[in-house]
Amino acid sequence: MSEAPDIPTAWRWLLERRPGTRGFFDDSLPDVVAAAYAEPRLRRFYPFPTHGTLHFLRSAPPWDEPDEDGLPFILYAGPPYAVYTPGYADLLGKAATLAEAVALVVSRLPPVE
Repeated sequence: MSEAPDIPTAWRWLLERRPGTRGFFDDSLPDVVAAAYAEPRLRRFYPFPTHGTLHFLRSAPPWDEPDEDGLPFILYAGPPYAVYTPGYADLLGKAATLAEAVALVVSRLPPVE
């Protein structure tokens, strides 16, 4: 899979379902990406779909080490949609809609620097 080189491109490729990029084949991904993209605070993070989840990373590739920043992610096999802390350590909540799941993620983001 091809990784987008920067944050704006990653969002654009996901929204366009660009062939050959991570998650382009997943028919349930566009809805969660659109919901997340609608939230301006999430657009500053690199969207990283993997195994039915949408993670939010602080930087674009290349990654020297895993992105251990403690940001929550959405498990989008729903509804309900589950929001977890990294590594599935804690279930932060379940949401009936993707908008509610996005709001839960945003409520756990660190303050804007």
